[in-house]
Amino acid sequence: MIRITEYAGRDVAVYGLGRTGLSAALALKAGGARVHAWDDNEETRAKAEAAGIALSDINKRDWQTFAALVLSPGIPYRFPQPHRLVRMAEMTGVPVIGDMELFARAVQALPERGRPKVVGITGTNGKSTTTTLIGHILKEAGRDVRVGGNIGTGVLDLAALHSNAIYVLELSSYQLDLVKSLHCNVAVMLNLSPDHLDRHGGMDGYQAAKMRIFQNQTPQDLAVIGFDDIYTQSIAIGLAASGPQRVTQISSTYTLGKGVSAVEGRLYDNLNGKAEFIGKLEDCPALQGRHNFQNSAAAYAACRALGLDPGTIMAGLKSFPGLAHRMENIGALDGVRFVNDSKATNAQAAGQALRAFKNIYWIAGGVPKAEGIMPLAPLFPNVSKAYLFGQAEEAFGATLKGKVPVQACGTLDRAVDQAFRDAKAAGDISPVVLLSPACASFDQFKDYEHRGDVFRSLVKAMMSAPLRESA
Repeated sequence: MIRITEYAGRDVAVYGLGRTGLSAALALKAGGARVHAWDDNEETRAKAEAAGIALSDINKRDWQTFAALVLSPGIPYRFPQPHRLVRMAEMTGVPVIGDMELFARAVQALPERGRPKVVGITGTNGKSTTTTLIGHILKEAGRDVRVGGNIGTGVLDLAALHSNAIYVLELSSYQLDLVKSLHCNVAVMLNLSPDHLDRHGGMDGYQAAKMRIFQNQTPQDLAVIGFDDIYTQSIAIGLAASGPQRVTQISSTYTLGKGVSAVEGRLYDNLNGKAEFIGKLEDCPALQGRHNFQNSAAAYAACRALGLDPGTIMAGLKSFPGLAHRMENIGALDGVRFVNDSKATNAQAAGQALRAFKNIYWIAGGVPKAEGIMPLAPLFPNVSKAYLFGQAEEAFGATLKGKVPVQACGTLDRAVDQAFRDAKAAGDISPVVLLSPACASFDQFKDYEHRGDVFRSLVKAMMSAPLRESA
């Protein structure tokens, strides 16, 4: 745990006691603050109380006594409208911060020579893979690395700060909205496309939140920025022209004159203006597909900035095991391969998987995003048939009509069963049953992880059926 001592002896309100809120409350308590913690959900409150946090209904407290409001990133800060407790804090002059700001201040409070390195990763898609990949490469190279933030372990639950450590942190737009002091020695922005627009008041607000990852960088720091979409191209060019930090462009689409390229799976280091071939990403089983080529280029650039040599980085890329629910290879049955890409909660993310395979028996559905799946139309030729479930069933069916054979299945289990039957019977070369929903999961599942776990269980059950064992 990272103890937060800034508020020792003072009253701090913590609202939202999920993973990050609970870790913030515990870190503040360990640092001597008087924590007033609350969550509107009774079950969540009970879990916090069991973890040793005393509950205090901050709706009924005198807010003029609070030194800060620590807000869970899942709670609306500015849009679509500020939460009532955010308004209360602003009316009484109480600063509103998040767990990442507490971390940032704890780092800045250390003597400069005693501060750890911080690598921040953001973007619309690919954050979790790139964060975990950088952590894996550094660990394999023998570095003292701690991985967390918006993925896995909350930042304040990571091991205590010291100068030789490297913190590799996934940063969501919600978290970045609440930071002012965060200083990233290496800041990675992979890509940008419309997402969470309701929470940021539109695309300009969303981009502004993401840009906060660069705000405290110095000439000694590095910004690693994707060059594969119009938003990040503009950001890369703008920062290179006027920002204090150094900028490295990365791409899986373009062979860059200076930067790191991974075009068609061939990784090139052109950081010094002379292209050096590093290796073939086809030798990295968990990093297939153009989106993973971009992730690999970003991880390479970040690790080079931290002093690793190309051979060590390439070895780490090859040994990376991949992440659950992100183009996760579940296995094969009767010649049919099953891939779990449940993390694909929007069209752009699903497009990465649809681009990576042919002869796809595509399982999609859930709670649709505003853009739907029309942006995926150029990839429909890769789909042999689509199997739809959840709230998106009707809308997706209308988009696919006349372009791709469609079956409305209602539920995931029916979709998996029918997709396997059809893929097995079709006689295609290397057919793939792909769960890549292009939707949020909340109509039928707790979250994308639950959805992916159910898919994996359904596939494993088919593979271990008694009839198959006797055969």
